[in-house]
Amino acid sequence: MNMNIRPTMGEQPIFTTRAHVFHIDPATKKNWIPASGQSVPVSFFFDSNRSTYRIISVEGTKAVINSTVTPNMIFTKTSQKFGQWADPRANTIYGLGFASEADLAKFIEKFKEVQEATRIVSLKQQNGSLQSSPKDGSTGDINSMLTPTRSLGPNSPAHFPIAPDSPAGRDGPRSPSSFPTVEAQLKYENEKLKIALAQSSANAKKWEVELQTLKNNNARLTAALQESTSNVDEWKKQLHAYKEECSSLKSQISEGKSGTRPDTKTEIQELKARTGSLQQENSQKDMEMSLLKDQLNELKMAKQESETRRERIKMLESEQTSLQDKIQMLEEQLQLLQKPHQEALDLQDELGKQLLKATALNEQIMNVLSKT
Repeated sequence: MNMNIRPTMGEQPIFTTRAHVFHIDPATKKNWIPASGQSVPVSFFFDSNRSTYRIISVEGTKAVINSTVTPNMIFTKTSQKFGQWADPRANTIYGLGFASEADLAKFIEKFKEVQEATRIVSLKQQNGSLQSSPKDGSTGDINSMLTPTRSLGPNSPAHFPIAPDSPAGRDGPRSPSSFPTVEAQLKYENEKLKIALAQSSANAKKWEVELQTLKNNNARLTAALQESTSNVDEWKKQLHAYKEECSSLKSQISEGKSGTRPDTKTEIQELKARTGSLQQENSQKDMEMSLLKDQLNELKMAKQESETRRERIKMLESEQTSLQDKIQMLEEQLQLLQKPHQEALDLQDELGKQLLKATALNEQIMNVLSKT
């Protein structure tokens, strides 16, 4: 591994943070080996002469990271505060454990910026448009793509070591056993789906209660609407009768005015009073009809709202069914993953029993030899 980490004349730091550094075990390619004893600075360097980027980290006099960024590198976030990337040139995989999720997000963002800049430089070199002289300004586009990020201050949370009992220590990989597996990922997804299903069930029950309430209200409103409709018809009949009576009274008044009987004056006054009373009653009936029309419109709107909520409940039920199917599929996958693990445990128990028998047999042989 090339551990020449001394920055050249053209190299300048563009981003610095702090993290715990890990290397993949070269023997197993599965377990993590701590490369730093504590949180150490991790920096991106840009070489303006070569238009290259390096990730460098040093603990004391020991270089724990010296990785040249290439266009094909991919940084993978494996937990809330841990990420990794493979370096084919160094023939290893680097892992970083951060003090907070925000620090990890900043590092990922800067990694993507540097990777994109490296990809553009590689394309220009392939097309022959990138010149080797640093004075022609060809690196200006690359520098403009990377927004210089201020290094984290000494009071930043990322500058403090991660304690084994702290939340950051629990999230970051303190040992190889904490590296996420497919089984753990499936369990995590299964738990998330169970929570979503519980919430969906609670919402469905809530909507069912509300739907039943709306149905009861709708039934009452429908009955009131029918009663109001029958009352409107009855009032229309009464109004028609009143109008006929009023017309009859008017004709009688006109006949009384042209008649020769002396007692018709009193009768005419009574008819006028009756006519005024009927007109007042007619106005009241018109107001009541207007109120009934307003109530009818409100009932129609309530019915439309009830239909909308019923459709929403159907959608929630469909979503709940889909979540149940997904949980069942994940549980089946989890069972398939746990089966080889259980077989390995059984084989380990059987091997332990055989070792105990071998030990007992060895002791018997030693006793026999000592007696002879």
